[in-house]
Amino acid sequence: MQDELTALIAADLGIKNLPIEEQRALVAQFGEIALKAASLAVFEKLAEDKRGEFTTLAEAGDGAALKAFLDREVPGHEEVAKVAVAEEVKRFKAFQAP
Repeated sequence: MQDELTALIAADLGIKNLPIEEQRALVAQFGEIALKAASLAVFEKLAEDKRGEFTTLAEAGDGAALKAFLDREVPGHEEVAKVAVAEEVKRFKAFQAP
């Protein structure tokens, strides 16, 4: 399943012709960048007085609590994150373009 997911992401990023190990490395790096971009986009939508709570929940690693917090404080946070990731895909593709 992981290889299938990597292949799908590699195709979307336009790197499917690279050797599999390079694909895996780039997908992993891209995943970190995309996660940071999504988190930052959502963070910026938070009221300033809620940002500390967000940071505390994120650092605690309690996904359910973080999701409940975001559901309450940032309606549509999933879409905000998707848009941020889509922008990172565009940037990556532009960077890869000859």
